[in-house]
Amino acid sequence: MSVKIDLRDLALSELAGLMRETGAEVYRARQIAEWVFQKGAGSLEEMTNLPRDMRERLAAFAGIGRVEVMKKQVSRGGDTVKYLFKLGDGQAVESVLMKHNYGNSACVSTQAGCRMGCRLCASSLGGFVRNLSSGEIYGQVLGMQKDSGERVSHVVIMGSGEPLDNYQATLTFIKNVTAPYGLNIGQRHITVSTCGLAPRIRELAGEKLAITLAVSLHAPNDALRDELMPVNKKYPLRILMEACREYAIKTGRRITFEYALIAGVNDGRELAAELGALLAGMLCHVNLIPANPVPERGVRPPARRGVVIFKNILEKMGISVTVRRSLGGDIDGACGQLRQKTIGNKVNQVGGALAKRVILQPDSKSW
Repeated sequence: MSVKIDLRDLALSELAGLMRETGAEVYRARQIAEWVFQKGAGSLEEMTNLPRDMRERLAAFAGIGRVEVMKKQVSRGGDTVKYLFKLGDGQAVESVLMKHNYGNSACVSTQAGCRMGCRLCASSLGGFVRNLSSGEIYGQVLGMQKDSGERVSHVVIMGSGEPLDNYQATLTFIKNVTAPYGLNIGQRHITVSTCGLAPRIRELAGEKLAITLAVSLHAPNDALRDELMPVNKKYPLRILMEACREYAIKTGRRITFEYALIAGVNDGRELAAELGALLAGMLCHVNLIPANPVPERGVRPPARRGVVIFKNILEKMGISVTVRRSLGGDIDGACGQLRQKTIGNKVNQVGGALAKRVILQPDSKSW
């Protein structure tokens, strides 16, 4: 459905402004917001508490976009479901519903493809295509709730793409999904992941949100991180750590550092000690992740014994650390794999051509 204004992309204040412009009562904005963000209405016709003439006026310039399930995979244990969602323009993004003893966590994507080029991730294999709108991000959560028939209680903005590279849409999504007119998910149940866009981390610190910031670190020194994560050439560890310490001080929130352990690459004992020294004295937590295999990137996880040794070294240095429970390894668990396998040729033809132009170089001002 082609629409001039997608109501899913608007925050409540913007909906109120739209009501003023059209001469409608401002309180109608909240009614519309509840239909869109809470009840998951698919059309204006479903909004039965709005006058018919008002719905007809709105339909002339606004509507509700769709995010449709294109494919899904269920893990053997049934605790993880990976979705491939089709967007209005035919692009596709991945989302994951993970079932825990504390509730259901939805991992959502913020971009079709990715331009960050991290070695241990499949998201950028087809290149960057475009940012998602806030409504398209929200639609993934509603789509998983509708398909599963279960409430989502936690959201992890850690799917394909870099959330802080799509900053405003990510913020609008957080505002709507945590609002009483939305799914009313507590901010403390929202996690935003970044590969290390230091200026955006500083900007996010000023938003006064109670969310959890997760920084994908994956290496304790610049030489190795340059190889794994090209963003490090623009924002090396000194700059990134300064931004993270500033964030922790301003918000009083503990930062989670994600560290995906890749066999033979970043899982050595000396690197564990180096990581402990890098994070000493910071309000933080380390989440060790045995890497999901990405054959295209030559990524494989270390043996369990190596993970335990790495963890023990950090703990002896006073660093809070956990090992993430492995989920989704049998259903193309790494970000971007299902999309690549399902529409790989199309992605490579369209996104790959774009990638030559939009994959950012270390000196790019867009970062």
